[in-house]
Amino acid sequence: MIEEQGQELLDAGMEEADDEALAGSAPAYFIPPFASPASGLYARDLGGGHGKASLGPVPAGIRPIRREELRLDVDGRYPQMTASGTIGGFLVSRVHWIAELTKEGPNRWSGPIWYKDGAVVSFPYTQVDVKVAPSIFPGARKAKVTFSGGGAKKRKVHYRFRSPYFRTVDFEFDWAEGKAASTSIDTCAHPNRPAMLPCETLTIQTVFRRAGCRVTTTPGGAVSLGEAGPDAVWSDLEMHDAMQSYWTHFASKAQWAMWVFFAALHESGTGLGGIMFDDIGPNHRQGTALFVDSFIADPPPGDPHPAAWIERNRFWTAVHEMGHAFNLAHSFQKSLGPPFGIPWIPLADEPDARSFMNYPFLVGDTAFFADFEFRFSDQELLFIRHAPERFVQMGNAAWFDHHGFGEANVSDEPSLKLEVRANRERATFEFMEPVVLELKLKNVSRNPVLVEADVLDADSVTFILKKEGKEARQLIPFRQKCVQPTTTALASGESLYGYVLASVGLNGWDLAEPGTYWIQAAARVGEEDVVSAPFAVRIAPPASREEEFVAGDLFTQDAGRVLTFAGSRVLERGNAILHEVVERLPDRRIAVHARYALGNPMTLEYKEVVVADGELAVDVKPPEIEEAKDLYAPALLEQGDVAADTLGHIRYRRAVERIALRLAAAGDTDGATQSLDVLHDVLAERTVKDRPVKPEVLAEIDALKDELSAGVKAKAKAKPKAKAKS
Repeated sequence: MIEEQGQELLDAGMEEADDEALAGSAPAYFIPPFASPASGLYARDLGGGHGKASLGPVPAGIRPIRREELRLDVDGRYPQMTASGTIGGFLVSRVHWIAELTKEGPNRWSGPIWYKDGAVVSFPYTQVDVKVAPSIFPGARKAKVTFSGGGAKKRKVHYRFRSPYFRTVDFEFDWAEGKAASTSIDTCAHPNRPAMLPCETLTIQTVFRRAGCRVTTTPGGAVSLGEAGPDAVWSDLEMHDAMQSYWTHFASKAQWAMWVFFAALHESGTGLGGIMFDDIGPNHRQGTALFVDSFIADPPPGDPHPAAWIERNRFWTAVHEMGHAFNLAHSFQKSLGPPFGIPWIPLADEPDARSFMNYPFLVGDTAFFADFEFRFSDQELLFIRHAPERFVQMGNAAWFDHHGFGEANVSDEPSLKLEVRANRERATFEFMEPVVLELKLKNVSRNPVLVEADVLDADSVTFILKKEGKEARQLIPFRQKCVQPTTTALASGESLYGYVLASVGLNGWDLAEPGTYWIQAAARVGEEDVVSAPFAVRIAPPASREEEFVAGDLFTQDAGRVLTFAGSRVLERGNAILHEVVERLPDRRIAVHARYALGNPMTLEYKEVVVADGELAVDVKPPEIEEAKDLYAPALLEQGDVAADTLGHIRYRRAVERIALRLAAAGDTDGATQSLDVLHDVLAERTVKDRPVKPEVLAEIDALKDELSAGVKAKAKAKPKAKAKS
């Protein structure tokens, strides 16, 4: 038995060595990064002649035990001096425990159990004692654990070594044609590094192996851009559709696998470096997109090794976004928000951490990389290695679920004030009407205040929603972005503005049932949290049985995603629901949102990732301008005042301006300028009605219209004249 297990581990180790060799790093053979006699994954020994006496009493309520594991983390790379275990019976009968350990002698550790999850009533123990029988043959290594305390009889369990890793995960890397997948880095290529950092070719797989995961890699490939060209940019809806349309291991279930796609640029520009995308339904955190030509490829002025800086930054961004897929929060974001969260353990912010989950620019790029060891922090390693599986596994618990919230760090004398508001006289919304709320961050001090330009982005603000009589919930957006830091100075009395579609996210439709909801937001500015006063929103009851019937289809993830991303050409069920809304409820405000989401994708030269002849490619669909107008024009232009009400001023302006730009790009300059005329008139008229719009906003709309008109005139002037016939 020992020889067979040893050979299995040797074979597995050689496979990993092959993976490492292909990735360009030194082979590890069957000795993993945890070159230690103790740490790793153990499984309960069901044989070996120990008998029932060696197992001791089985915890009541979890019989029969079908799976029992031990994760011992006491030596090797980044030891956390922790033991954790899972005792599994039936699906509804499972216990997860974590203990903090102290070394008691050679190959022996003990300590208190400080965390329990699951059927904890059946697991009263408060103390563990771990003894390891070492061996140069991993298959012969054993551990004996004695559970005690809690008024229960001692329980002794024997485990046999199974793996030097705590988790097993699969990565698939794909990339746009002409763009490299930055999956490895020479740690000594850039001179700004820790003096003692070893020189090596470090791969993404190795980073996560050192975090405690056995990593396999599904072969990926280049996505042919075809007509899109090598510099094609990606919109939110295209990336969202691509993530759901193509992935070798796609499945509507939780699994230890993720997809990583390296693209060129996002349509929002160079300021967006990456997005963590999620799958439909309950399966979240399964894919990420990296934009390799964004700010992450812009080295600081005067950097002596720009190419090395770019490669390092791309590598950091990839691991950062993949860390989010493991449910890791930003280092500076672990306690963000009002005290409504449900922490798995109390976590503290680590704003100075030299971790993949921190932003280097928050520390200072030079200072960060001078001490950065290409690793996660100890808190993050503890989470990856020892948190209950459902909190970490891709497609399982929702983003940031149980990761940990604490008290917000609110200043006693705040210089900023955050306000949540609805762009209407009373914050009452029709049944099924998506709730779009606006955010205002105002400098209430006498001095200028520096803030991040995207501080009010829906992905950056924490929102807590509470229906009267029910528990509070956190709004979890469908994406998490990595953006370039852009600082702006708010003068005394000046404000920044943003908006959020608060109805739906990864938790489903949080604002759907009729009733009163209280909404509170928190924005992170520097070292402080700026928390808004609670804002009340009322959802009106259905106006007809027809609405009740349609609502059953609307309140789904597919429809919510189409509305959030302003369209999709892949989520056919979501589109079908919105078409039904337009047909059956044309006079209700949900129809305005539906028309916009259905028409918007048709104004775009749309890129869809497809499989052609066994290879990835991009199928480019031309704009369908007239069909698009039939859908969005009755909502955005003919009912402009209603659209501005239900979309809010900010989202309405962005929607019309985006469509105008696409119309101009498609050659319909008249349609573009007419759309901007309507936008200007609607917002100007609302100013008269005591819903003021800043004069500079109206001036910017006029400037955009002039710019589009001037572009057409310049193109016509540059066109060569035809020669006259003789």
